[in-house]
Amino acid sequence: MFKLTSLNLNGIRSATSKGVESWIATTRPDCICVQEVKAQAADIASRFEVLAGLKGHFHFAQKKGYSGVGIYTRHEPSEVVVGYNSPEFDAEGRYVELRFDTPSRKMSIVSAYFPSGSSGEERQQAKFRFLAEFYPHLLQLKAQREFILCGDVNIAHQNIDLKNWRSNQKNSGFLPEERAWMTKLLDTSGEGGGLVDVYRQLQPATTDTAYTWWSNRGQAYANNVGWRLDYHLATPAMAALARTESIYKGEKFSDHAPITVEYEFAL
Repeated sequence: MFKLTSLNLNGIRSATSKGVESWIATTRPDCICVQEVKAQAADIASRFEVLAGLKGHFHFAQKKGYSGVGIYTRHEPSEVVVGYNSPEFDAEGRYVELRFDTPSRKMSIVSAYFPSGSSGEERQQAKFRFLAEFYPHLLQLKAQREFILCGDVNIAHQNIDLKNWRSNQKNSGFLPEERAWMTKLLDTSGEGGGLVDVYRQLQPATTDTAYTWWSNRGQAYANNVGWRLDYHLATPAMAALARTESIYKGEKFSDHAPITVEYEFAL
């Protein structure tokens, strides 16, 4: 079995101070995709290049203390792809892809961090630009290889993916345009992206137990007023290998919870 975790760290220094490394050592994922590293190459080299025996590969933002993604793995990739050739968003450190290719298989693990539009209209428009250019990238990748993308997508797709869906229909993360983008990406009719939301494949109807992010305002975490923002998005062949899922809430390393899926394959 291949155990794959995704976690928005909300700062790697903060998450490690809250025990995430010992949790990784205990749960022993094959790969853990992380987002919002909020560190630079020098910071990683000094302390965080390896976590719990897993080697990290990263895409850093140019801006200090901002964004940044990584993948920690116990398997050596055949290739590391940093960024997706975006003039605007590669500077923000949002995409790293590890390829594990053999003569008989082309397969990638991707860690991605989609922009948030919650700070205002300017960033919401940036988010729409990201979605517009990222969709064809995913289609091109799917045409070339099997993959699993893990990440903070910053979109709750359906009403069951957040606690207060009625009052959030005009808020970033649950806007009609964002939800339509997800619907199109997950359309398997031949007219859409044809990717699979792996968690929903395994748990099509869960609500309160599906959330992976809680606002720091009020008592959102204590009252489980959450959103499902963290996904495994996979090509159909990879999604068909998914066997178990879990969202860990026993400890709080970040404002996000780690989501783990076990797939029936080995590298």
